[in-house]
Amino acid sequence: MSAGEGPPGPAQPGVAGNRARAGGGRHARNGRNGWNGRNGGRKNGGGRGEQFMVPPAEFRSYYGRPVIKEPVWQEPDVPGYLFFGGLAGASSVLAAAAQLTGRPRLARAAKAAGLGGISVSTVFLINDLGRPARFHHMLRVFKLSSPMSVGSWILSAYGPAAGAAALSDFTGVLPVAGSAATAAAALVGPAVTTYTAVLLCDTAVPAWHEAHREMPYVFAGSAASAAGGFGLVAAPLGESEPARRLAVVGAAVELTAKKLLEWRLGPRGDPYQTGRAATLLRAGEVLTAFGLAGAGLSRRSRVGSALSGLALLGASALTRFGIFEGGLASARDPQYTIVPQRERKRARQQAERAARQATAPS
Repeated sequence: MSAGEGPPGPAQPGVAGNRARAGGGRHARNGRNGWNGRNGGRKNGGGRGEQFMVPPAEFRSYYGRPVIKEPVWQEPDVPGYLFFGGLAGASSVLAAAAQLTGRPRLARAAKAAGLGGISVSTVFLINDLGRPARFHHMLRVFKLSSPMSVGSWILSAYGPAAGAAALSDFTGVLPVAGSAATAAAALVGPAVTTYTAVLLCDTAVPAWHEAHREMPYVFAGSAASAAGGFGLVAAPLGESEPARRLAVVGAAVELTAKKLLEWRLGPRGDPYQTGRAATLLRAGEVLTAFGLAGAGLSRRSRVGSALSGLALLGASALTRFGIFEGGLASARDPQYTIVPQRERKRARQQAERAARQATAPS
């Protein structure tokens, strides 16, 4: 310690950085010049090895404040909108399959789920928007770059088709037009089940944006298991086989996509594995496993099929609520915004460095 230099005090923000920029202190150089502890230090002119005493800093907090604003979307409006919309879209696909295979009661139940699901979903959406006119305003333009704009047009195309299919089936009026509407709703149905995943992942919310690869599969599988579950509840045993198969396939896709999401994200997926989001998602997985087992073992039991269907419906709803809650939690914690940005920057710098080395003359 040199003369006039006091004992070291508590760390202060910006002090180390200022010393490094000014060239002061023994350890002013950073890792870019090879002075971090992992490189073991450099030897000075006297042949003595020198090593950092302080490890590289890790991000912990952005002054305790979030970096991005938490979404203003409300619960239960948005999770309900996600769940009922997915149920409606997948049910229309099931209705078309049941109609083609001669299962009128299953087709009727699925058409009712399509109309009811999209109606409730739209009510949730408009309630979250605050004013019904805002939904109409989104139809003034069509922008492929805006998931909300595309989704509004998808809903506008799907809703009338699902309504016409259900009304024709229940009233017996215009059966040919009803069959055409059933086919149209089935064609648009998959887009209804998955565009909401794109809508979430297109935001800056870390837990949603980072999961953009797997989220459409999670939503599609969850919607399929819900539609199959509703078919198991509403249709007789003799006509429930397509619903049973759809429920099993959908649940398997959902669980697989969730595991892939957790594996790929690693620590970035912690918002889905902690707190309220983890509780909701784990409860959903338990109900999904129960529904899967029940759907496979209850082919001859009306009560067992209905219980399995209810479990799958509940699991799908819990999945949407859990994903929604995980996104909000990641928006509140700044580390889920800053750390992935730094990782991407580091990877980009390494790629650029490798490219320069590859093109440099030997």
